[in-house]
Amino acid sequence: MKSFFRLQEVDPGFRPEGVLTLRISLPENRYSQPAQIRSFIRELLDRTSKLPGVEGAGAVNSLPLSGSGPSGTTTVDSRAVPPEQSTPEADWRVVTPGYFNALGIRLIRGRFFDDRDTDTSAPVAIIDETMAKTYWPGEDPIGKRIHRGGSKSTRPWSTIVGVVRHIRYRTLEAQSRVQLYWPYAQDPWHHVSLAVRTSLEPRSLAATIQREVLAIDPDQPVSTVRTMQEFLFDSIARRRFSMLLLAVFAGVALALAAVGIYGVISYMVTQRAHEMGIRMALGASRASVLRLVLGQSLSLTFAGVVLGLTGSLLLTRLISSLLFNVKSTDPATFAAVAGFLTAVTLLASLLPASKATKVDPMVVLRYE
Repeated sequence: MKSFFRLQEVDPGFRPEGVLTLRISLPENRYSQPAQIRSFIRELLDRTSKLPGVEGAGAVNSLPLSGSGPSGTTTVDSRAVPPEQSTPEADWRVVTPGYFNALGIRLIRGRFFDDRDTDTSAPVAIIDETMAKTYWPGEDPIGKRIHRGGSKSTRPWSTIVGVVRHIRYRTLEAQSRVQLYWPYAQDPWHHVSLAVRTSLEPRSLAATIQREVLAIDPDQPVSTVRTMQEFLFDSIARRRFSMLLLAVFAGVALALAAVGIYGVISYMVTQRAHEMGIRMALGASRASVLRLVLGQSLSLTFAGVVLGLTGSLLLTRLISSLLFNVKSTDPATFAAVAGFLTAVTLLASLLPASKATKVDPMVVLRYE
């Protein structure tokens, strides 16, 4: 449970609130030329940006946390790493100028893509902060060179014009690879996702945007209409299920332990009711009797806690793969459970013992 709460606190690197997404797959037989693809996406984004309530719109080949996305060998022109380390595997994203604003991705240095980055202009790129720190540590990466492919690739070098925050594209649990972005105008793709930031309820725009798509091309379908919040929710579905399953079983186990401890200790103390009466008849105070009972009960409890903690320290290693930012020997969790069971023991001892000390000693002696 603690792992799940920690996971929900992870910053994905973008702002998912108020973002609607739609998938567009342009058929290659009707959009065989790059100019046709660019024209369609440019007009769609222009129409979408003018809709009421829309604060930004952009397109990307693969959305964060969507479960897919291309990657490939990338060559960096850097003297900070040896040649054998200058060709990392990077996540590749082709984006339109409005993508970063639509998803709320912060610019750290340089600039975003804009209208000057066309198919006829010099190739440019944007990298994430992780790549900048890794391959140009202590330097300004703006103006440096990078290209897709290995060191022998014939692709042209791109000039880095911006650095953005690292995005958790694959899962929230681990950082993604280093990330490389290039302008959609310089390498258009047939399959893209539209990201639209709005001040309205995101899904209320779905039908309107679909009508805009049909206005451009009556035969063009739209698929995978979802909000970024839904992507975020689904990305932790497996961990949520594991958390619920383990929480239910752990809760049942804890309840059974509490009931069992309470029953056993309460029975033991009740069996000593006559002994308490005799002690009080011989001059013992109620406080001293209570201390005696609690001391003996707690000695059993502490022995059980020590044995339980020892077993738990060994067994919790089995669930270490299910944990996130929490150690399998998390002291707060162990202390909370041990404290809870100790409190149950105190209640089980205190209630019957307190009741027994209120019995008239003469009644107990007469019974004996």
